[in-house]
Amino acid sequence: MLINLKEILQIAEDKKFAIPAFNVYNLETVMGVLKAAEDCNSPVIMQGYSRLFTNGEAYFMAPIVLAAAKATKVPICFHLDHGAGYPEVAKAVRYGCTGIMIDGSLYDFEKNVATTKAVCDICNGLGVPVEGELGHVGSTKDDSMCEYTHVDEAKEFVERTGVSALAVMVGTAHGRYKKAPKLDIERIKEIKEATGTPLVLHGGSGVPDEEIKAAVAAGIRKVNFSTDLCYSFLDTIFETSREVYALDLFMKDATAAVSEFAKSKIKLLGAENKV
Repeated sequence: MLINLKEILQIAEDKKFAIPAFNVYNLETVMGVLKAAEDCNSPVIMQGYSRLFTNGEAYFMAPIVLAAAKATKVPICFHLDHGAGYPEVAKAVRYGCTGIMIDGSLYDFEKNVATTKAVCDICNGLGVPVEGELGHVGSTKDDSMCEYTHVDEAKEFVERTGVSALAVMVGTAHGRYKKAPKLDIERIKEIKEATGTPLVLHGGSGVPDEEIKAAVAAGIRKVNFSTDLCYSFLDTIFETSREVYALDLFMKDATAAVSEFAKSKIKLLGAENKV
């Protein structure tokens, strides 16, 4: 069942858990996440990274995600992750995304507000809710972390842009951590209280379980997982016998590995049996 970003996050708000958002890249990752969602009776977000919309892969992947949503009774949102600009946003809406993220976090505050609001004005009018980002969530390869999201700026950002969800910088990064991160749970609480808006935690891969649980209790309503999903797929591929050459058979174990990974995160976020 295909629903939009605002609708799926409202389920999480009402029941005080977080929606797992899994980056998918091909048929097998979509099938793995779908199997996990159905087995756990959980709402999920399947999202495509902006690069896929820039380079053209999303044109072929989008129909797969939409077919998966149509074939199941569990709620699924199809989301653009880290939208790089207006061309990617336009393609995502055209391809059937029911949630859009526009990432203006590298801009100064005023330009981020203006960019995000422009996307909200268009997408909200089309019934497609928007996620923004305030406080740049960088990479684990960066020399240092960016400044954490300020509470007062978060409140102003939400009020001026009209976003339905806000990604915040509270101690995470994209990629594999050399050292497990320590999240600023108190800041999450303060931002949630100030904005009243569903908050998003990027860089969920590798964050200790107890930190994730505390973040959800503080107000995080969407947690993104990409790196560890990719590794669950690739590690299994590398272990699969080369004697299995029929691709549909070769991919079965990798698809199952994605499913098991997704199940573990669904349960961690408290999303199991929340449909």
